[in-house]
Amino acid sequence: MSEFVISGTGLFTPPETLSNRELVEAFNCYVDQFNQDNDEAIKRGDIEALEKSSEAFIEKASGIKSRYCMNKSGIIDPKRMKPYLKERTDEEHSLQCEMSIHAAKEAITRAQITPDNIGMVIVACSNLQRAYPAVAIEVQQALGIHKAFAFDMNVACSSATFAIQMAYGAIASGSVDHCLIVNPEICTAHLNFKSRDCHFIFGDACTAMIVQKKEAHQTLDNAFKILDVKALTQYSSNIRNNFGFLNNADEEGFGLPNKLFYQHGRKVFKEVVPMVSKHILEHLKANKIDNQQVKRFWLHQANDSMNLLISKKVLEREPQEHETPIILDEYANTSSAGSIIAFHKYNQDLKKGDLGVICAFGAGYSVGSVILEKI
Repeated sequence: MSEFVISGTGLFTPPETLSNRELVEAFNCYVDQFNQDNDEAIKRGDIEALEKSSEAFIEKASGIKSRYCMNKSGIIDPKRMKPYLKERTDEEHSLQCEMSIHAAKEAITRAQITPDNIGMVIVACSNLQRAYPAVAIEVQQALGIHKAFAFDMNVACSSATFAIQMAYGAIASGSVDHCLIVNPEICTAHLNFKSRDCHFIFGDACTAMIVQKKEAHQTLDNAFKILDVKALTQYSSNIRNNFGFLNNADEEGFGLPNKLFYQHGRKVFKEVVPMVSKHILEHLKANKIDNQQVKRFWLHQANDSMNLLISKKVLEREPQEHETPIILDEYANTSSAGSIIAFHKYNQDLKKGDLGVICAFGAGYSVGSVILEKI
């Protein structure tokens, strides 16, 4: 019987680091100016004064201490509050393609394959920088992957796990033997840095994976067999980004904040935690795996408290630190890349036969889980 494995992973970390302190200083400067400019309207009660942020508030609310970004000078400019990302010409590599190349080359090297082995390329992320041509086809061309087809997909923060399911199905069907998945997330470009409730949430990063059919004679280093994949969606408007093709047809609403990321955080927490916990437990049960057999949970990196509560519900006890590694303190929420960053950084200590679960969840709602066994 054929085995299907994740044979290599890669990570691109942007060059610039943005601390909570820097964010807070810029945000509070913006708040002071806004309140000063709107003093009379605030006194009349026409609008509410903005509340300042703090490092303590951010860390308590999320567990985030810093993040990486493609550009921070624009973000920390109180008069701008968004990154400077210059549009490139059609002849240049797009920014997401450039990020993908770095992560993909590492994954290809770790998997001990060449671009010619790859039959499918998926760019899976929450925010694509253009409608077409597909970024995946651009990545395919940039890496010299000639015998393949490529496409983009978006299931928000669950995109990477849903892409693993797509790759697993394609390989199991015999249509391809190797799939490259890349998750180039430039989340800072879609974040409202003028909102106290979410100005600290996201960072930028790109991850990559090779999913492949394992040949009987192959000796792979640090590979993980995919035992099963499971995906679930349930409609909710509690996490949204309304930027899209119809924006150009509504000039009045084009620049509104709801064209960027926004969420009803408390509702999300209340609804997603039980949904994800149940999903993981049902997935394990369907594969006759006791929850205590799982050595590692690589969870979506959105909120420290959320991950702790999900882990408690799944394990029915307090998780140990090594069982549910956290990277969001350094990277913040990197959407679909988050659980894969955790997997990339925290899997080499596992032994042959150890079980782990990658699980990502987010807007939709969507949940994707992958049960793995180290080989």
